[in-house]
Amino acid sequence: MRILRAAGRPAMPWSNGGGVTREVAVHPPGAGWDTFGWRVSLADVTRDGPYSPLPGVRRILTVVDGAGLELTVDGTTRLLTDRCRPFAFPGGAETGSRLSDGPVVNLNVMLREGRAAATVERVRGRRVVRPVRRPAEDGAEGPEAVLIVAVEGETRLRTAGEPEARLARFDAALLAGPDAAPVEMRTDGSAALIALSAADPARPEG
Repeated sequence: MRILRAAGRPAMPWSNGGGVTREVAVHPPGAGWDTFGWRVSLADVTRDGPYSPLPGVRRILTVVDGAGLELTVDGTTRLLTDRCRPFAFPGGAETGSRLSDGPVVNLNVMLREGRAAATVERVRGRRVVRPVRRPAEDGAEGPEAVLIVAVEGETRLRTAGEPEARLARFDAALLAGPDAAPVEMRTDGSAALIALSAADPARPEG
């Protein structure tokens, strides 16, 4: 289990000036925009505006702070709040957002189509988290992984024989590789549980 603290994550300004993004984790490690298989980030959105088109990328967006936003994807508008389920949409679609009542923070999962798939779930209370161990498929990109992101309050993680790890808000923990052990997770608020794997056309995302 690798702990990824929120403190010190560099803020990358958007080209349109509407906010900043902080990368939580990416695969392969250190990959840039043209080479990632999957990427998870937190975005501070401060004003209305269009999203940059990302052809070939599947996006899953979850509002984790603020009143919410209206997201318009190819002409269809959907209201997203921090109580809504994660919303999946194609990155290449014409997309814009309008803030409902002030800035928001979005949890963004980006998946290269044909290379990665994911599910995103908001978890409260106790959960035992086990990394998926699925046999590698032709064209599989990178290890199967589970990413835990503390959203509200504190999240506590315990692995057999190891000291308890405590995640403050927006801290994260990455479980990856064949030797990753099950983790008992307890929250006094909520956490996002992101299961990442090689792409599977038969399994829906989001």
